[in-house]
Amino acid sequence: MKIRRWISGVIVICLSAMSVYVPAANAALIGTRDAVAALQHQQTMRAARAHLVALLERKDVAAQLENYGVNATDAQQRVAAMSDQEVQQLNTRMDQLPAGGDDILGVALVVFLVLLITDIAGYTDIFPFVNHGSGRR
Repeated sequence: MKIRRWISGVIVICLSAMSVYVPAANAALIGTRDAVAALQHQQTMRAARAHLVALLERKDVAAQLENYGVNATDAQQRVAAMSDQEVQQLNTRMDQLPAGGDDILGVALVVFLVLLITDIAGYTDIFPFVNHGSGRR
């Protein structure tokens, strides 16, 4: 009987202590400009990713990536996992490339370099020749 009282007392204290701490909810209204800017940024990023994926789906780009040892599906998955900043950097770099026949080689080279850097950093595991150090593989 005493043990039940003691256990119920401990449970009451624990439940009371848990109900005391309630994190404050933080809510605020956002302005129309901020909401529109966020929506436009989201649409821009979606279009930029779609542009990169469309480039990677081209047969000539896929063939060039295969020559570098990169599977086109892995490259598309990496583009999907890129941050907004990485997508913007890659699109900016591709816009600076000359038009014409060198464009495909340049795009493939830029994608290869981005994938290589992310592989070296440990975010991906695409290239077998990259040494990831101990603990990986």
